[in-house]
Amino acid sequence: MRYAAENGPLRLKVVTGTRVVLMAWDLSEGARQGLRGFAIQRLPKDRPPEWMTGTKYFEAAVDGVPPADAEFSTREHPLQTFLWSDYEAWPGRAQAFRVVALYGEPGHLTEGASVQFEVTTEAEREGTHSVWFNRGAIASHAYATDHDNKKITEEMVLDVSDDGEIKDRTVAWLSRGLAEACLRYINSAKVGEGLRVCAYEFTYLPVLFALRRAMDRGVDVRIVYHYSKKDKDPNFDAIEKAEIPEFADIGGESIQVLFQRTRTSIPHNKFIVRLVDGKPVEVWTGSTNFTDTGMFGQTNVGHVVRDGSVAEKYLAYWELVKGDLTGKNMVAETVALSGNPSGAIGEATTVPFFSPRIADNMLDWYAARIRNARSFAGITLAFNVANNILGGLAAENDALRLAILENPSTKAVKDAEFKNRGRLAFSNGAILGKTFIKYKQGGAKVTPVANGELDQWYISEELARPINRGHVFFVHSKFVMIDPLSEDPLICSGSANFSVNSLEGNDENMLLIRGDKRVADIYFTEFDRIFRHFYSRDAINRIAAKKPPKDKDPRRLDPGFAWIGRHYEDNNYKNTRRLLFFPVSPPETTWAELAGQEPDIFADEAERAARKKKAKAEAAKKK
Repeated sequence: MRYAAENGPLRLKVVTGTRVVLMAWDLSEGARQGLRGFAIQRLPKDRPPEWMTGTKYFEAAVDGVPPADAEFSTREHPLQTFLWSDYEAWPGRAQAFRVVALYGEPGHLTEGASVQFEVTTEAEREGTHSVWFNRGAIASHAYATDHDNKKITEEMVLDVSDDGEIKDRTVAWLSRGLAEACLRYINSAKVGEGLRVCAYEFTYLPVLFALRRAMDRGVDVRIVYHYSKKDKDPNFDAIEKAEIPEFADIGGESIQVLFQRTRTSIPHNKFIVRLVDGKPVEVWTGSTNFTDTGMFGQTNVGHVVRDGSVAEKYLAYWELVKGDLTGKNMVAETVALSGNPSGAIGEATTVPFFSPRIADNMLDWYAARIRNARSFAGITLAFNVANNILGGLAAENDALRLAILENPSTKAVKDAEFKNRGRLAFSNGAILGKTFIKYKQGGAKVTPVANGELDQWYISEELARPINRGHVFFVHSKFVMIDPLSEDPLICSGSANFSVNSLEGNDENMLLIRGDKRVADIYFTEFDRIFRHFYSRDAINRIAAKKPPKDKDPRRLDPGFAWIGRHYEDNNYKNTRRLLFFPVSPPETTWAELAGQEPDIFADEAERAARKKKAKAEAAKKK
């Protein structure tokens, strides 16, 4: 949902997802004189109004140095920003707020212009698409203060009722509805219906138990899973624990239930097709592996599409994967099933796109759409930035471009960010006050930031999950957004990591969704939440590593007015972000119009594949 209002010099834009209310505001030039910041007041219907709190403070309005876990009312210690979000929202609920400009001296602030509004968050299950994001930002102030940095145990994640309720309060907070939605999707299948599962990592036992119970009540369940051929294959072991049989009796006929996928680089899918009366009607997909880490330990999204034609494509793809085809044959069948998209897919459509492909031209397609963005492009990257994608992000463009990365930025990424400063920014997975070093074989080492003094001012934030295993600890979602706040947004989301391997070697699926503002609003508000969480921590860590003076508490608010200028300064990220909501003038063209004018990105696909094959053969000869 989108909302706009103004009162005198104060303008407001609001975007709601399912669990986020994002507020952006602007103030006319004359009203900025003497501005100290903004306060936000929540206006519940069943209790008195309450001022939102923050972690920053005016030094002149407190005694001494506040403790690390201190929080302050924004009425006395305002937000020195033009963007703020409420992350405690619940789906499908009306909520009212008031945004207030504050003036005067710290400790004696007075109210200026204000805007009061009421909005309703998006319902979780409504229309064609439903979307769930888990907490993702696990090492956080909220996790430290509300959950005491509790380490998640196997007992905690397995404490789930048969109807899909997560009983442990901390695990439920981390799930944020994602695991519950997956379990509810499976539990909703009725007698005589069918579920077709395609799984890469398949070890979260509550999901396997739910599938086993579905079989027991008469649901036709069939599962394709990654089998590594190792002695202790984790998927195979989990299937045995859940007592899912290889064959089952369905209608008096013995039907194979389990199918192993072995003949591919990485069988990276994580989807479930639902069949009613033998026909596919909906699909659960997204970035979430069926593991405890996927559900609770890294940023992930679950996405349901209730569209028979989309589900039919996924079922046909499931049949291909079930056949365990070799690379060349799988490529031919996949390309025949889902052709290459045009520059601008059809208006108000959802187009499935499957891998493996002939070559990696789809990376150029994503990069071209990023270049086409008129106001905003955002992308999440679970590992590094492919050269094609970096080229799209770094192209000359007035649009704001943001990327969330799992790994630290390379020199090429830093150079691109510097060249496009103010319009291109990267947010890297980070823990406040910690240096995080990943090992190539899996796992990581966490140490305090060298020379840092952050423990004086910030409460210790810790990861809930073990760090001795795994390769992705922060960002596992895979989606790109093009002009999400426009009337014609483009969202691309699924299992593929925007890498060469995800196109040329892996089994993958993506959804290309055009024109659905509800979907765009959900993805945009969640992207902003995750981006700002990591961006602030990464910035604080960099500053701390330079060993600032011990008396320079980074929580202190600006006692002057320099903070305002950064939001109205050319080539400043904060100004570009403000202009996203309050542009000087609307774009003269749209991303779709530009995309429609471009040459066919896939024209050299076969030639590109041949060049790579030749180069690979020549490299092998040299060895």
